[in-house]
Amino acid sequence: MTMDDFKEFLIRTGYSERTPAGNPSTVYDYQKRVQTICEREHIPDLDSLAARIDEIERKYAENGEESEFGAKSHNAYINAIRRFQELCREQ
Repeated sequence: MTMDDFKEFLIRTGYSERTPAGNPSTVYDYQKRVQTICEREHIPDLDSLAARIDEIERKYAENGEESEFGAKSHNAYINAIRRFQELCREQ
């Protein structure tokens, strides 16, 4: 799985690539947030993240040990993880 797969999934499910002003929007934000989670968890690639996605989702969810981080930026981290989880379930 690649970041392009995730990007295409987000676009296909209705997320914006650009704001009305032309700035990067949710698609790019979620890609960056998933990459940040990989770095925090020492996960080398998206295939490895996919193999652990349920564990990672629980860890960053509301009652998980990293819930405070998952809730940053209006829950953007946990939402990005959940969208990636949806892609994993789809494939």
